[in-house]
Amino acid sequence: MKRRDFLHIGVSGAAVAAAGAAACRPADQGPAEPGAPAPSEPFELEGLSVSELSEGMGSGRFTARSLTDLYLSRIDTIDKAGPALNAVIEINPEARAIADALDAEREAGRVRGPLHGLPVLIKENIATSDRMQTTAGSLALVGSIPPADAFCVRRLREAGAVLLGKTNLSEWANFRSTRSTSGWSGRGGQTRNPYALDRNPCGSSSGSGVAAAAGLCFAAVGTETDGSVVCPATTNGIVGIKPTLGLVSRTGIVPIAHSQDTAGPMARTVADAAVLLSAMAGPDPEDAATRHAGAPVRPDYTKFLDPEGLKDARIGVVRKLFGFHDKVDGIMEDRLEDLRRLGAVLVDPVEFENAESISDSEYEVLLYEFKADLHAYLAWLGPSAPVRSLEEIIAFNERNRDREMPYFGQEIFLQAAAKGPLTDKAYLEALAKNHRVTRKEGIDALMDKHRLDALVAPTGGPAWTTDLVNGDHYTGGGCSTYPAVSGYPHITVPAGYVFGLPVGLSFFGRAWSEPTLIKLAYAFERAAGIRRPPAFLPAADLSI
Repeated sequence: MKRRDFLHIGVSGAAVAAAGAAACRPADQGPAEPGAPAPSEPFELEGLSVSELSEGMGSGRFTARSLTDLYLSRIDTIDKAGPALNAVIEINPEARAIADALDAEREAGRVRGPLHGLPVLIKENIATSDRMQTTAGSLALVGSIPPADAFCVRRLREAGAVLLGKTNLSEWANFRSTRSTSGWSGRGGQTRNPYALDRNPCGSSSGSGVAAAAGLCFAAVGTETDGSVVCPATTNGIVGIKPTLGLVSRTGIVPIAHSQDTAGPMARTVADAAVLLSAMAGPDPEDAATRHAGAPVRPDYTKFLDPEGLKDARIGVVRKLFGFHDKVDGIMEDRLEDLRRLGAVLVDPVEFENAESISDSEYEVLLYEFKADLHAYLAWLGPSAPVRSLEEIIAFNERNRDREMPYFGQEIFLQAAAKGPLTDKAYLEALAKNHRVTRKEGIDALMDKHRLDALVAPTGGPAWTTDLVNGDHYTGGGCSTYPAVSGYPHITVPAGYVFGLPVGLSFFGRAWSEPTLIKLAYAFERAAGIRRPPAFLPAADLSI
């Protein structure tokens, strides 16, 4: 069995107010029928970068409050009405108050940095200790109150970001069923792709990808275990950065697996994603992975935004990850030529010498770690947790089948519940194999052999049609697994369109190589100028 068959589009990892705080459709419905089309008038903030928004606030053109109001109006117009994207599961009732306080700080001469007053949306499996919910999309966690913000949320607040609300996701980060539909949760319903509304947004950071693409915020935060930042990014035509494991704290994120989970930025440009990553990253005393010597204390990734960044860079082309879609291959050949034109030295092809499959061992690790890490998260929630174990969640889902399992079940939960402790030989051997194959004998060996700065491959195929009857039918390809399992960084950048549906080009490499990858991705993006905003078509235009 191939990994995509049972994980459905690269799972992502990482549950405070009353249930009535949610701003979403009834959770037992499937995709809503779109109403009126998107407004024909251009959105005032469309295409404005973080630097332009910051300059606008400095000049008095914008305030944090005016930006917040504009984005909230945009959400009302195209997310809850119009094309009905259903990307935002909940609006922060304190968003305007936060914006007003940040405006007062600016008036008093205090500006915290480039994020000061900029509205962001965060995935709903990232804890906030405020009036918003943190449920991973599950009704089982409605009403729980996290004892603290997730560490990355605390960093965003300190940087001056306005937490506008939370985004819908694939429930439990797409780790509940072997027949799931990405972008659907029991709490939030189904999220829709803004490029073609009948198409899937990919998971599990579905809402974050759609929100950033459709201009519902300046940028959004997603989480990934394997593919759940980069897949929603590529299918929604934006930039996604999956950082090195330990660059961004995992504390306060509803988990799948501590050996692969991380949060990451999702934005329309590499520069905007770099600003957001700089704010999120940093050592957390409660997360040992962030204390690794390779993690910078206060990074500033914007200093690596070099338009000449591809000159003389040695880049390996992983041809084994091509060949799943002829139109995607055609786009990739054009983009490889762009890399050459911009001064890169392409080593083409390069191949991983150890072809040992890690499909089964990765899945084994995720099952073991999900059970252990979820129990630890529920214990962290404390007395407010309405369920205290995976077994209680399974029982809750059975009692509430009509709302929680109207389309697909919980086969993965049942498999995880049967696993033993993390001292089991089967777990330890699977984890060791994963790291050996993807690190020492994988990415590191390949880059050492060819003296490479990065590897490139297509991120994945174009979006498939959303199908609640049969579940996801992923179109093939995808290069997320080696970076995800190794814990190494991965960036995807818009590369082209197949019948108007976006596809991305991936850059990935060694641990802690974010500066190099950002430099390469920025130079490519700036010169290629591929991205165009979504048109909210009812279906893909097969004539283009």
